[in-house]
Amino acid sequence: MSAKTILFPTDFSTASDAALIHAEALARQSDAKLLIIHVEEPPLAYGGGELYYGLPEPSSERILQMLEDVRPSDPKLPFEHRLVMGDPAAEIVRIAEEEPVELIVLGTHGRTGVSRLLMGSVAELVVRRATCPVLVYREREEKLASKEPAAAGG
Repeated sequence: MSAKTILFPTDFSTASDAALIHAEALARQSDAKLLIIHVEEPPLAYGGGELYYGLPEPSSERILQMLEDVRPSDPKLPFEHRLVMGDPAAEIVRIAEEEPVELIVLGTHGRTGVSRLLMGSVAELVVRRATCPVLVYREREEKLASKEPAAAGG
């Protein structure tokens, strides 16, 4: 019989940080191991090879260090890190099927409307495609609103 595993994908956002607390609690309650992953997307280059947003991509070494910094607060809780490259939703679903995991716990930014349409929603695609249960944690509206810059008014 294989050990229970909970898959926790992170994009290093505050939504992921908040979801880790829930993933850890569920793992502790069910005597499961946490599989903490980050999916590095291949750089989007166009024209002369510049990145789409004009921002430098962090190095793979830096991303690996960021991933290793994502740890459960309970030192007794078993966990494993994994860094993979590809489409985030597809890789999360693939890993969940290959391991196999009992549950996926992930955070979402809660984008709606045009923002969600343009950016896509990894969480939504994972929910649609995963063969195991998925728990999606979304930050409360007050937290999201307090992090947005104040609108200029007159």
